[in-house]
Amino acid sequence: MILLVGLGNPGEKYQHTRHNLGFMLVDKILKDNFTKLNLNCNGELYKKQNLLILKPQTFMNNSGLSVKKVCDFYKPERIIVCHDEMDIPFAKLKLKKGGSSGGHNGLKSIDNLIGNDYERIRLGIGRPTNKAEVIDYVLNNFTSEENLKLNDFLEYSCEATLFLIDNDLQKTQNKYHN
Repeated sequence: MILLVGLGNPGEKYQHTRHNLGFMLVDKILKDNFTKLNLNCNGELYKKQNLLILKPQTFMNNSGLSVKKVCDFYKPERIIVCHDEMDIPFAKLKLKKGGSSGGHNGLKSIDNLIGNDYERIRLGIGRPTNKAEVIDYVLNNFTSEENLKLNDFLEYSCEATLFLIDNDLQKTQNKYHN
């Protein structure tokens, strides 16, 4: 069993924000006939064959609560987390396993509850020019210029994610690091 987690914040207010790129990516994958499960996991959980997809509904800073509940129940062999990443330019994708949360509160929450031994699909959003504006930056919608590239970036990221599910990290990095 593989658990794919898309990080984001619930609710219409955050639907199109940079911090919801993880949700946006898994939503593209979910269009392919997944069954919604009724596990009390503080999130939306879907299944198709050996793939579980989770969208925590705990808000970003508590994402680990939802991930832990699903892990405790299903005991997945692999966990892949999709998330926005300020250390990567917008519309660039990087993959890795483990490492630090880099200040990302969703990853910190997961790391605190299940450790950091999981694969990551890091979706670049770039950094604000002023470090003090980080919270506003991640919780704001994409610019009109970014929106022009967003769908292509999500399509590319979706392709890379599906490839990673069927292959190992090294092979996926070789093919999809852009």
